[in-house]
Amino acid sequence: MNSHRKLLWPEAVLGAVVLTVGACSGGAGNARAGDCVHVVDEQTGETGKDCLPLAPESDRVDLTEPKFSDPTRITNPLHPTAETDQVVMGGQTDGEPFRTEVSTLPGTRTIDLGDAGVRALTSQYVAFEGGRVHEVALDFYAQADDGSVWYLGEDVFNYEDGVVADTEGTWQAGRDNAPAAMIMPAHPERGDVYRPENLPGVVFEEVTVRETDRTVDGPYGPVEGAITVHELHLDGSTEDKTFAPGYGEFSTGNDDGDQEAVSLAAPTDAQQGPLPTELRNLDRAARAVQDGEVTDADLGAVRDAWTAYRDSDAVPKLLATQMTRDLDSLDEAVSAKDGQETPAAALRVAQNTSDLRLRYEPVRTVDLDRFALWARQLGIDASAGDAGAVAGDVTSLELVWERLKDDTGGAVAAAVTADLSAARAAADRKDLAKAGELAPGLAEHLTQTTR
Repeated sequence: MNSHRKLLWPEAVLGAVVLTVGACSGGAGNARAGDCVHVVDEQTGETGKDCLPLAPESDRVDLTEPKFSDPTRITNPLHPTAETDQVVMGGQTDGEPFRTEVSTLPGTRTIDLGDAGVRALTSQYVAFEGGRVHEVALDFYAQADDGSVWYLGEDVFNYEDGVVADTEGTWQAGRDNAPAAMIMPAHPERGDVYRPENLPGVVFEEVTVRETDRTVDGPYGPVEGAITVHELHLDGSTEDKTFAPGYGEFSTGNDDGDQEAVSLAAPTDAQQGPLPTELRNLDRAARAVQDGEVTDADLGAVRDAWTAYRDSDAVPKLLATQMTRDLDSLDEAVSAKDGQETPAAALRVAQNTSDLRLRYEPVRTVDLDRFALWARQLGIDASAGDAGAVAGDVTSLELVWERLKDDTGGAVAAAVTADLSAARAAADRKDLAKAGELAPGLAEHLTQTTR
């Protein structure tokens, strides 16, 4: 996956290519001769006079024309899109809990590069801030014959109060002079330079490999063969990221500031055996606090279930931190009789529990329960009269449905699709009563499918 917390440009800047041929202002270490990518201000979207300090062309490893004979067989260990069904990441941004689900969708998409179409896999990136949908991106990847992975574009949807606010950051190779962009070399070496995004004025990143053959702390033990890269962005900011075998993008940021890191991945972290009794009990308790008014008894039950599970099984550090934080928030909200934060914290507790289940259950099974989770939340938010939350709940249902529908039987699929369409129409016209009426049926439909 690629980082999706992008700059938001004013309309006038979108589509403008600010790659200028000629001399640049700025000091030593700027762009190579004849090639200047101007810095663009993050807040205003205005193009400045200074050039980004680009690496020498001789360091770039993405200048050869990729050949795609079997592009959807993406097996590069540091970007294993075809072999990783779902990666859950967590952390915080701007002080808010931040969680993402990155899932490989069924099927392929053909990207027209001019001479020929290239089939690509689609990775669905869904970011939740404070438990609510915040950003969605559909990323298109293909592997070249030499084992390098290429980024062929993304469709981006940024949300505010449950609805799409803009689609800034959207681009596609083959349109507006955008080239296919290398996102992972076949065999990265220290000093390698490549551009995962290369449409100056819309999206741009230049990456330099800083370290290879690292061992990092994974969700369930050491992971060997990781790399660290340094990213240069269009606004002149930089960021370090780690990529690890079996996960792809592994971490960015740091513990003290904005951070996004892998919580766990499937099948990388899958464990043989049934769902532990303690985790099943935690799931039941988490559902109880999500479903209705949280009592002291409910709060005590979910805390006890969490303690019992944490003491009985290995829990990834990041998920343990998130669950403890969200339970503390729930406790404080219940004590303060905070009618807004109580259901928000309860929702995050339920999401954390669904993530833990990925260790033992197939992704489809967990996604079926996520669909039910959002159907329950739709009923809760409709009853609370929160139109923005209802719109976001329907979006979350639609996103999970994209992952489930191809493996769902015809009659059930038709029923879910029809009810989801009706829920979307109700949310759009702010008919919360109708949206609430549809919630139980949506939760019930998929109980008929094989988990």
